[in-house]
Amino acid sequence: MSDIRRTVDAVWRIEGGRIVATLAKMVGDVGLAEDLAQEAVADALAQWPESGVPRNAGAWLTTVAKRKAIDGWRRRERLDERYHAIAHELDEQIVEEWQPIDDDLLRLVFTACHPVLGREAQVAMTLRVVGGLTSEEIARMFLVPVATMQQRIVRAKKTLSAARVPFEVPEPHAWAVRLGGVLGVVYLIFTEGYAATSGDRWIRTELADEALRIGRVLAGLVPREPEAHGLVALMEFQASRFAAREAPDGSPILLAEQDRRRWDHAQIRRGSAALDRSDTLGRGRGNYALQAAIAQCHALAPSVDQTDWERITLLYEALGRIAPSPVVELNRAVAVSMATGPASALPIVDRLAAAGSLRGSHLLPSVRGELLARLGRIDEARSELTTAAGLAANRRQREVLLAKAAAL
Repeated sequence: MSDIRRTVDAVWRIEGGRIVATLAKMVGDVGLAEDLAQEAVADALAQWPESGVPRNAGAWLTTVAKRKAIDGWRRRERLDERYHAIAHELDEQIVEEWQPIDDDLLRLVFTACHPVLGREAQVAMTLRVVGGLTSEEIARMFLVPVATMQQRIVRAKKTLSAARVPFEVPEPHAWAVRLGGVLGVVYLIFTEGYAATSGDRWIRTELADEALRIGRVLAGLVPREPEAHGLVALMEFQASRFAAREAPDGSPILLAEQDRRRWDHAQIRRGSAALDRSDTLGRGRGNYALQAAIAQCHALAPSVDQTDWERITLLYEALGRIAPSPVVELNRAVAVSMATGPASALPIVDRLAAAGSLRGSHLLPSVRGELLARLGRIDEARSELTTAAGLAANRRQREVLLAKAAAL
């Protein structure tokens, strides 16, 4: 049974967003679509141990969920009405009327990012129905209790349903209102793929690949939006290192130990081209373009020691002014430590700790432990790294931190 559960989880990770998008197009309600998909997953867990895993598991889940939708319409005596609606939709497809975006998954993202939802609800809803993340994983990302996140997602579904939000992409004149939320959601999905917040896997390539695909489509739809190109550039640079970030056994390989010959240099060139497109628009670098510029410094450097850490520090300072956050400040501290030494960076980290920033996250004690180790304060460093390991929800991340503590 555990093998089947792992299989179902894997199918859902890869296919979940598309399944929900297909169902949402059919039933016109994102919340109902996600509920139907979860009922199909429950059926899979009950049936596959005996019947075996179907050849096309995603199609099986979609078909079962569609049947459940039709059963529901039959019970509510609305089957004829829905058949008529589906037939009308098929007629429209046959005459091939122009659609601004022919991508159900993208429609799902825009629907989940509708202005009737607050930003946190938009992100949580999209990560749930598009990214396939569990409530527990999303809660860890936002450092909130699982029950709080579950309530947030349920409330978001009910809000979309009550507001009768259509399953569609807005007209181009309305994109600006929702584009920021959409870009933020896409990047969070990519981030979860780049460094998973929990579980046994260090990298979840299926999530990162899907986020990058959606980002490329978005950039093509809004070619005059520099941040769309900036986000694509950032994801291209980060994804270019995937082959070198993980050992054959799945254990992480940190930046200093990576074989840079294994980086995808074609992808690095695509990232540079996307960043150039963002700059060419002449509106200045925003949040994603600045992060992309930082990633480009890493991507083009021959080694960690030969990286332009002074430039990275300046870019983090600029990023901190337009998009201030404790994570940006913590990353700036790392860059400062590489540019001028750990003694210059430790006060930055200590100020964050004194302010209670990133409480409950492994990030701050892990960075502080690294700095203390470089300063020769070994006992304190070991304590910080051990604390960080205790806070890390991802097993691979936890193993890295414990190994660093042991090495001291």
